[in-house]
Amino acid sequence: MAAFFAFLHHLAAFALVAALAVEFVLIRDALTVTTARKIVRADIAFGLSAGVVLAVGLLRVFFFEKGVAYYFHSAPFLAKLALFALVGLLSIYPTREFLSWRAALRQGQVPVVDPAKLRTLRSVMHWELTGVALILLLAALMARGIGYFG
Repeated sequence: MAAFFAFLHHLAAFALVAALAVEFVLIRDALTVTTARKIVRADIAFGLSAGVVLAVGLLRVFFFEKGVAYYFHSAPFLAKLALFALVGLLSIYPTREFLSWRAALRQGQVPVVDPAKLRTLRSVMHWELTGVALILLLAALMARGIGYFG
């Protein structure tokens, strides 16, 4: 059972990275109805995969792996959890923007987005990707027991 939950956790993490990468690539091009719809779908996939990563990750911590005491005495785990929360908070800005596009997209129109706002969206996504890369580094440190203070 632990192996199955590890698989789900990793699958959701890869889906999260893929969805964020798709958003980041698509937002760099000129916005069209098609690309805007793809961005909205990718953001939904990002949110769903983040929820699965969190839920399955917590199940692993509390029920399937080394136990709560181990993980909460691991500096990389605590940092990873904090970074995950930070990336989640950062993702609110793009998600709210993408949700505001729904009315225009339902009418088959390209959402009107100020170029400055597009630059901000790109910047926020860049920070999200950086946070995810750091989470991966912390996961590798955690897996090796580096930073355990128990």
